[in-house]
Amino acid sequence: MTDSKNINNPVGQGGGQRKRQSRAERQNNGPHRNLDRQGAADRKAELVRKMREKTAAAEAAGQASDGTAQN
Repeated sequence: MTDSKNINNPVGQGGGQRKRQSRAERQNNGPHRNLDRQGAADRKAELVRKMREKTAAAEAAGQASDGTAQN
């Protein structure tokens, strides 16, 4: 029996029992990873937006409590 060195031609798998993987998928860079990256970017953008809103609200409250207006 020979050992297979190719993941797309595994010995003992009976042929067709394993999905053929592209080179990118073998390197863990498949379409699922692109979706994960997009989701992470969306969450980060939402977090940054919330932080900016909170900072702006805090600055506005700070200026209102000082009683001074900037020209």
